[in-house]
Amino acid sequence: MTNPLFDPIINRFGTHCAKWDKMEDIYGVPAKDGIAMWVADMDFRPPAVVQAALEKMAEHGVYGYFGDESDYLAAIGWWMKHRHGWEIDPAWVFTTHGLVNGTGLCVDAFTEPGDGVVLMTPVYHAFHRVIKAAGREVVECPLALENGKYMMDFDAWDAQMSGKERMLILCSPHNPGGRVWTREELEAVAAFCRKHDLVLVSDEIHHDLVMPGHTHTPMALIDGIEDRLVMMSATTKTFNIAGTHSGNVIIADAKLRETFAARMAALGISPNSFGLEMATAAYSPEGAAWVDELIAYLDGNRRIFDAAIAEIPGLKSMPLEATYLAWVDFTDTGMSREEFTARVEKTARIAPNHGPTFGAGGENYLRFNLATPRSIVEDACARLKEAFSDLQ
Repeated sequence: MTNPLFDPIINRFGTHCAKWDKMEDIYGVPAKDGIAMWVADMDFRPPAVVQAALEKMAEHGVYGYFGDESDYLAAIGWWMKHRHGWEIDPAWVFTTHGLVNGTGLCVDAFTEPGDGVVLMTPVYHAFHRVIKAAGREVVECPLALENGKYMMDFDAWDAQMSGKERMLILCSPHNPGGRVWTREELEAVAAFCRKHDLVLVSDEIHHDLVMPGHTHTPMALIDGIEDRLVMMSATTKTFNIAGTHSGNVIIADAKLRETFAARMAALGISPNSFGLEMATAAYSPEGAAWVDELIAYLDGNRRIFDAAIAEIPGLKSMPLEATYLAWVDFTDTGMSREEFTARVEKTARIAPNHGPTFGAGGENYLRFNLATPRSIVEDACARLKEAFSDLQ
């Protein structure tokens, strides 16, 4: 059964697309027949309601400064309440140039040079980059691997704390492991941050991309953390509009909000009209219906990919509870990282993300983006089986 929303193959070459146009330069995977499975954007068009909003802007033809954000803020409030059970005040919302920018602003606003920023590794590689560039120290707290999935290890992490740590950045749901943290785990994170007096920045950009059978809990719904909590969310991953570089930093605590507002003002940051219009359109009943179809499609891709990986001796795909990013462990192949990576890139002609970029614990992993037409996922599976056929 075909799906007209997600099955069509859209040629993204020659469109200044990082994922496809930079694949050969960065990975050596040939553009002529390679498969890009690295950058975390989707090879799908956004919902029609988003496209219509852009067409309306183009028809008007004047692209001046944006004023009156009431519809935009109302759309964010509607989405958070109806999709996540979280009621927000519009006054809590700051719009940044994406959530990597939001992360950088949080590091700048709430820490000083030389302070420690805690990451549960392996984790989204941009966190490392931003923290180091700001002159802060990355404090890697390795996640424990239990029965093939990541677990938090607070006893070990307590022993690591030196007193110079000022912030913890939580990736919820987790990228690259695909974990949906339970309420009990989130309560333990809150307790850890209180114990060590850490500002908690919760990056929840993947919160809409949760597989059937799992439920995401916003960190804002955990008791006793509001006075140190910064929430980050965005339409960009959910609706494949990352090029708008729009994200939201949502802060309920007045003192934290005042500090963050001062940094925003000092840096002269304001949103672009395209991002606001697209987000307003996306956070709607039409957008919600599209997301429901997307999740079902991604779940189908996940099942196909995981079944193929399970047929290759020595490879393990971590159970994907959220995101569209498969985290594959090559440890049991007995191969060096250079060898299994070469088989994927040179033999299978697939460009994945390299595990070590995500920090400690990622050394024997590759991350594969499954948000692409099913026929491409099936092609990638066949190529991986062939590349490792001598193990079967």
